[in-house]
Amino acid sequence: TEIPRKNGKSAISAGVALFCFTCDGEFGAEVYSGATTEKQAWEVFRPARLMCKRTPLLTEAFGIEVNAKNLSRPEDGARFEPLIGNPGDGQSPHCAIVDEYHEHESDALYTTMITGMGARRQPIMWAITTAGYNIEGPCYDKRREVIEMLNGTVPNDELFGVIYTVDEGDDWTDPAVLHKANPNMGVSVYSDFLLSQQSRAKNNPRMAGIFKTKHLNIWVAARAAYFNLLSWRKCEDQTLTIEQFEGQPCILSFDLARKLDMNSKVRLFTREIDGKRHYYCISPRFYVPYDTVYSNDIDDHRTAERYRKWVEAGLITITEGAEIDYRVILEDAKRDNQQTPVEQSPIDPHGATNLSHHLADEQLNPITIIQNYTNMSDPMKELEAAVESGRFHHDGNPIMTWCISNVVGKHLPGNDDVVRPIKEQNENKIDGAVALIMAIGRAMLNEERDFLSTLDPGEGLLII
Repeated sequence: TEIPRKNGKSAISAGVALFCFTCDGEFGAEVYSGATTEKQAWEVFRPARLMCKRTPLLTEAFGIEVNAKNLSRPEDGARFEPLIGNPGDGQSPHCAIVDEYHEHESDALYTTMITGMGARRQPIMWAITTAGYNIEGPCYDKRREVIEMLNGTVPNDELFGVIYTVDEGDDWTDPAVLHKANPNMGVSVYSDFLLSQQSRAKNNPRMAGIFKTKHLNIWVAARAAYFNLLSWRKCEDQTLTIEQFEGQPCILSFDLARKLDMNSKVRLFTREIDGKRHYYCISPRFYVPYDTVYSNDIDDHRTAERYRKWVEAGLITITEGAEIDYRVILEDAKRDNQQTPVEQSPIDPHGATNLSHHLADEQLNPITIIQNYTNMSDPMKELEAAVESGRFHHDGNPIMTWCISNVVGKHLPGNDDVVRPIKEQNENKIDGAVALIMAIGRAMLNEERDFLSTLDPGEGLLII
């Protein structure tokens, strides 16, 4: 749960923890309130202890002993206590509350609790937090995982989360947005207090960042996604199939940035409808080496887990070994050409040079595209415009949607109208989006050539 301060997350989680401690049918339940400091660990344990002290019926009914630093049930050995830092192995938690997860520099405590739950029938792990500043930390990583689950990009039946914050584009200085981020406004957090804090933040730039983070739940160090994912989803049409475009020329685009990670191949088609150019991205393919998909590296576990789910869904092609096998991609490209003739194949220069040569041998017309402002800005903005206007259509491939959601726009210093795609963190892959943007760029050049071909050779062009 990610929610601004004073919205009752500690009290609610204390109640849930007490339920797990007493009523969940788990013999010898161990419940922990974990945090980076003792003071923070008590923020959940203290209200739980107070509930017991002030509710004799509760303690009598469940045989709870209220001690100085823990709650215990002698009948079955159950206990509820605060936990600090990384306690090491040994615990067998039935319920673990990790408080203010944004303050954790690593996921050590979280991982220790998760790995200790193997002997429990229905354990619960609950991280509660406000937004923070460290987008390199485990909390922000978990936040992305929750968002992917909520928007359906990476289904996960064992995860649920909720994020209370303002929407992108909301004016943080508008009092109307306060209730959106603060569901307990007027109950546990007073409206007058939030309004006064908002007023102070308007007049004090230093306070603005604190207010956004602690009372609107905005990660101030995080950059906003470039593409509107809601608009992207409106462009989804799962009735689209590659067979509907059989025999139609396409642009076959490749982003082959790394041999050890995900590579992408995108087919783009265009059609004229009511005098406007529409784009169709159908049946993109993604390739990952076997060793990357099944990596045991702790630093890559989240990415590997994500890849494995997509492999099971038939969305990723695995190539054997530690490095990507470009021969597999080439064979797929040749089959694509037989089904939908390839006009040209934009490819980044950092990819496989040999693959580019083989594409040329197959008359697939590889064209090297340097991913700089000059080559990426106009097609990136055209893709955004096409998505917003409904001129873009895709088949709902979840990996492509994930890549699109990870794109952050990096603007040319001093010129906000010139932009290129980047990713906020290495694990936020954008390969599919980059391949798509390169394909859009080639389609735009084709449109310019088509326009020039309609001119009378005798007509002069005035270039201003």
